[in-house]
Amino acid sequence: MRTRLLGILLALMAGVLAALGVPLAASMAAGEQSRVVVDRMDDVARFAQELPTQGLPAPGGDGLDAPQLRALRAEVVRYQALYGVRTGLFLPDETALAVAPAGWQLPQTGPGGQAVQEAKDGRRSHNPPQVWPWTPDRTLTIASPVVRDGDVVAVVVTESPTGPLRARILHRWLWLAGGEAVAMIAAVLLAVRLTEWVLRPVRTLDRATHDIATGRMNARVAAVGGPPELRRLAGSFNEMADHVVLALDQQRAFVADASHQLRNPLSALLLRVELLGLELPEGHEAELAQVREEGTRLARVLDDLLGLATAEGSRPQPEPVDLTSLVLARVDGWQPVAQQRGIRLGSGTPSYLKAWTDPIGFGSALDAVLDNALKFSPPGGTVAVTLRTGRREVLVTVTDDGPGLTEEELARAGDRFWRSPRHQNVDGSGLGLSIARTLLLAGGGSLEFAPAEPHGLAVTLSVPRDQRS
Repeated sequence: MRTRLLGILLALMAGVLAALGVPLAASMAAGEQSRVVVDRMDDVARFAQELPTQGLPAPGGDGLDAPQLRALRAEVVRYQALYGVRTGLFLPDETALAVAPAGWQLPQTGPGGQAVQEAKDGRRSHNPPQVWPWTPDRTLTIASPVVRDGDVVAVVVTESPTGPLRARILHRWLWLAGGEAVAMIAAVLLAVRLTEWVLRPVRTLDRATHDIATGRMNARVAAVGGPPELRRLAGSFNEMADHVVLALDQQRAFVADASHQLRNPLSALLLRVELLGLELPEGHEAELAQVREEGTRLARVLDDLLGLATAEGSRPQPEPVDLTSLVLARVDGWQPVAQQRGIRLGSGTPSYLKAWTDPIGFGSALDAVLDNALKFSPPGGTVAVTLRTGRREVLVTVTDDGPGLTEEELARAGDRFWRSPRHQNVDGSGLGLSIARTLLLAGGGSLEFAPAEPHGLAVTLSVPRDQRS
């Protein structure tokens, strides 16, 4: 999100600078050319005034007398030498009166030819086309008529090279580009700071949301800077989180109280069933056994519900734990059950691994996973416990030889009261893995399920290697 927001801001700022810079650059070029054109028009007007009012020859005539002609030519030559501008005074039939450099001819085509034709028609040439730094072959032609008694008796023409003009335009453009570059750098810094200011509460909110999603219900959004709308959103999030925690606490309290309150009546009911069983006539032992089995199953469900409520309401304090020793101790504790069922339970000789977790909660979670693995493994099967390290966590994987779960069933594994339809005949309440997941989440860990090869289920318990802030 930061990259997208920063990209949008920079694109807008670049568009604004371009929208301002391009017209300004064109205006600079037009201003430079306008100054040159005005200077040339003044010079042309001065040369036109120096022409005598009498004695101009008709087209094809003998021309001015020698002293006037020499003075005019000398002035034109000095002007061309000083400014490097081709200059000429011509009769309407293009007969040269004074030209510098010698032999220069009037332009016949292009913008220059058009300017000369306008002067012959009695009009001062319009502003010539704009000169740009990338048009080195262009010249700037200014032509003005000399009118006597309403007739054009001569034309004065200047043809200026555009190299200096193009250099000045490019120089001003470079200054403009430098200013826009500085403005763009300032805009980038401003956009970065603005993006950080806007997204700081969003990042804080994202972290708090992730913490709550992973079971750390005490996460809240601290009061930080940012727009008022996001600050109000942070306050609303904290209120929502408080209401969620309150609702969960009420739910856990209800489950715990209901489980606890039902245990005593159930125990009394099972005791009365036993007493009634002593007075029943022979032949009703099967019905009595079914009643006992259902009562025992109901008692186990209540115990699991109470355990789940206790696990969800616990706030364990993780601590450094010798995870290898803890896993080996729990595997040894389940060896009698495995031997009774004819299942090989082993963990090999794992290396020393330390993790940051609640030892009681992790031990209870591992017990629930081992109980599930031994329950679904057939006699003669194997349950393997392996330890390995990840990038930031320690992983304990329990793999069994049972029937396993399908891809759809893996997505629901660990849900409360869920059991595969194919395993309904196996004793259990469907809460064991839910309790294991809850205990791990409370300590900052997680529980994941995957198929084992060639068959069976692999359950991985992960806990952090180091303390998390």
